[in-house]
Amino acid sequence: MTLWTLDARHHGGMTEKAVDVLVSGRVQGVAFRAYARQAARRLGVSGWVRNEPDGSVAGHFEGPATAVDALVEWCRQGPPAARVRRVGVIDSRPTGAGEFEIRY
Repeated sequence: MTLWTLDARHHGGMTEKAVDVLVSGRVQGVAFRAYARQAARRLGVSGWVRNEPDGSVAGHFEGPATAVDALVEWCRQGPPAARVRRVGVIDSRPTGAGEFEIRY
């Protein structure tokens, strides 16, 4: 089950949104983080992704609401070799991230 919350903020004519995600399934060892960074940069989303000890991938996404939503939707499929089982999403606060990075 995915938790969707809609806590979008309006700043200077642009709707901003920030979420934390947890993606489970076969998502490590399949270049999930690299593909996520590529998708985030294409969409104009800032934040990060990292592998978790339990085999999941965690992330923080922020930017225009439609772009953040699109990146969350991308996570539901992931890269070709991934087998996503679940994507948990909760609202978060923007951190002011200027880019999208892979954390180790």
